[in-house]
Amino acid sequence: MSVILLNTGTELLLGDVQDGHLVFIAREIFPLRLRIDEQRTVPDGTAIRDALAELFLRAEILFVTGGLGPTTDDITRDIVADLLGLELRRNAELLASLQRRLKTRGIKWTSRIARQADVPTGAQILPNENGSAPGLYFRANINPRIHSPHLFLLPGPPRELQPMFRELAMPILRSIVQVPHSLERRLYKIAGISESIVEETIGEKVLVIPGIELGYCARPGEVDVRILGEPDAVARADLVIRGELGLSIFSTSDESLEEVLVKLLTERKETLALAESCTGGLLANRITNVPGASKVFVASHVVYANEAKINMLGVDKNLVEKHGAVSESVACVMAKGARTHARSTYALATTGIAGPTGGSPEKLVGTVYVALADETETKVRKLFFPSDRETFKQLAAQAAFELLRRKLL
Repeated sequence: MSVILLNTGTELLLGDVQDGHLVFIAREIFPLRLRIDEQRTVPDGTAIRDALAELFLRAEILFVTGGLGPTTDDITRDIVADLLGLELRRNAELLASLQRRLKTRGIKWTSRIARQADVPTGAQILPNENGSAPGLYFRANINPRIHSPHLFLLPGPPRELQPMFRELAMPILRSIVQVPHSLERRLYKIAGISESIVEETIGEKVLVIPGIELGYCARPGEVDVRILGEPDAVARADLVIRGELGLSIFSTSDESLEEVLVKLLTERKETLALAESCTGGLLANRITNVPGASKVFVASHVVYANEAKINMLGVDKNLVEKHGAVSESVACVMAKGARTHARSTYALATTGIAGPTGGSPEKLVGTVYVALADETETKVRKLFFPSDRETFKQLAAQAAFELLRRKLL
């Protein structure tokens, strides 16, 4: 089936907002043997109408993101209703839900907010549990006089679109596509190995298995491997992947590395503290994003300045002067100090040079030390991640988390 993604919003084309919808939707529909054949981004205004009129003739499934809110530039719903010859009617239940939502949040009601309760005749409402604008689904050729695809109107913010897509759009897609029940999909999340090495390790061995589809998705410090096929083929591929990658697989579901850590620590009734320099609190942020983290996460020290390392974690001033703040010895003391102060089972520490300045011939930009302390020992790893600051921090965090995961196993 021809699948097209249309992103709307001038902010996307100005670079003010980064689009992540293609990656997310493509991954979600992959098990249905669907592919995004085309992606287009258009600004707010008449360009939306022109794009929809053209794509209605070519697409069999069309996802449209953005333009469902209350402001004057949110016109996607109105354009679709007009193009399909459908009357917009205000839905009483949606209107009441909007009023309750705003009242609960102490937000002043305005007349334009009510536009989000307008529903084209025949459209299926996709409730939005994480925002105010509902999504909408239009079956193919909803108006028999006008050719149109299966059409999904989805909110622009990822935190609203993603749960709506998984919980509401995907069941509709399954009924449209009717994937054979015998088809299986498996996911393997790999830490600490680059995408090219993962492919070199398993690629040829998996692809020789008849009927297997193999895909990769890389992000800082992590690679997703996906296989799709008949049960026997998937079982054979599973043996290859597990045999070759072993402990590098940290999850076979859509869990993050921090979710895995919180689960492992909870099962073992153990606790964690953190001491962060170059990562600036990123480890703590990721851990506390996991529900239930309060059971295992004790404390975090963001000690960016040398004085903070000395005063808060007991790092010896002479140690810093002799080896530098970015060193194995300082990372080691940081981890020990955090664990001692928090009385936790484990402590992780990070110290490094994020750049673009601050490096030296002896310690290049991208150098980082991650340390793990427990009751009996402290392990330190020196790593090198020459990249932009944000990516450097993500890679350092992944390395620290992976060091702890290996310990817990």
